[in-house]
Amino acid sequence: MTVLKLYNSLTREKAAFAPIDPAAVRMYVCGPTVYDRAHIGNARPVIVFDLLFRLLRHVYGAGAVTYVRNITDVDDKINARAAERGITIRQLTDETAAGFHRDVADLGCLAPTVEPRATEFICRGGDDLDMVKLVERLIARGHAYEADGHVLFDVDSMPAYGRLARRSLDEMEAGARVEVASYKKGPMDFVLWKPSKEGEPAWDSPWGRGRPGWHLECSAMSAALLGEVFDIHGGGIDLIFPHHENEIAQSTCCFGTETMANVWMHNGFLQVEGEKMSKSLSNFVTIREVLADWPGDVARLAMFSAHYRQPINWTLKSLQEAERTLGQWFDAASWDAAEPRPAPGVVEALADDLNTPKMIAELHRLRGEGGRKALAGTLDFLGFRPDVYADWQTARAPEPGLAREEIERLIDARIAARREKNFAEADRIRDELLAAGIVLKDGAAGTSWEVAR
Repeated sequence: MTVLKLYNSLTREKAAFAPIDPAAVRMYVCGPTVYDRAHIGNARPVIVFDLLFRLLRHVYGAGAVTYVRNITDVDDKINARAAERGITIRQLTDETAAGFHRDVADLGCLAPTVEPRATEFICRGGDDLDMVKLVERLIARGHAYEADGHVLFDVDSMPAYGRLARRSLDEMEAGARVEVASYKKGPMDFVLWKPSKEGEPAWDSPWGRGRPGWHLECSAMSAALLGEVFDIHGGGIDLIFPHHENEIAQSTCCFGTETMANVWMHNGFLQVEGEKMSKSLSNFVTIREVLADWPGDVARLAMFSAHYRQPINWTLKSLQEAERTLGQWFDAASWDAAEPRPAPGVVEALADDLNTPKMIAELHRLRGEGGRKALAGTLDFLGFRPDVYADWQTARAPEPGLAREEIERLIDARIAARREKNFAEADRIRDELLAAGIVLKDGAAGTSWEVAR
């Protein structure tokens, strides 16, 4: 079996991945807060962990991997946006979640095994674990306290707090912008449960009607669906502190475990043309805006151009290069007889902490060595779709100067001339088509044509 090596943000080391149960590999990734269209920076973790999901399925078997990616559908931003638009919160979250699903599907991403909504895990009733029960356990264990209608996590009760961020409590207090409310015992204490204002979503709890804190949601959903300790937790590097740090605090203190997930993985930041993406700089780009100009497969390949842990610079040049490269690979691949498995060199590259630059080099090597079947199977494994790319090329191609029936007639005549070894006539027909702006491409599957640009 292929040995995967993954970099663990918790230990700051790359090590061989050893799942708790190889027959039931479990991964959780923080998903979107559904109040607005996802931007291209949001696409990076979706694409990165889709690639890991595909690799885990290849190594351990499709049925052996559970990938959970949540939807946060209760949040202050959601409340504000719904009020601003004059629609219900459910209308907003359903509409935004549907848009997100279309976007990531167009990027070639598989659906996760389970996609829980936060509101489904607030108060489930019965013996099922939910957010209210998790808070009750934290209070009972001395790690949380009620104050002024809120329930807060007592950071001082957890000596290991800050282990993921690798910062001491003093350093975090000095660098954090935290609300120092009068009811807090310590400045770093964070909200587990808070009262809802009039008109805001609210659920019954032992502390009054209210709603959960953001950090609590992922702890409850991951534990309910994957267990108290699972294999991999992923997300963007911006989530290390405070979100993932607080998840670890809640989960380990609730269940009495040393860790929440054995491996923590974080993708690097995304910049646009060398600058931080910002609406004030007019370089804020949604996934849907990218997909209006480029097929999802091109955006997907551009995202693989840098190693996932490194920052990536999202540029027009990188998209143009990805388009050229993908076209070359698709042209060289033999789709009718594709091998069903990815090439060993590509698997080896990905097994080294998702080394996508090395993966791309391996794909270039396959093309250069004429590995047409292996190239097709590998591209399919990676989520690239030749039909989607071809449809995009067709849609943007200029109209030919000749009727399509005439083009096909001339191509048939050229094929007949070549069969009869009348190469002069075949060349004449090719030149006639070229003069009309039609470029012929001869390949193993026959002759195709496109309009010269």
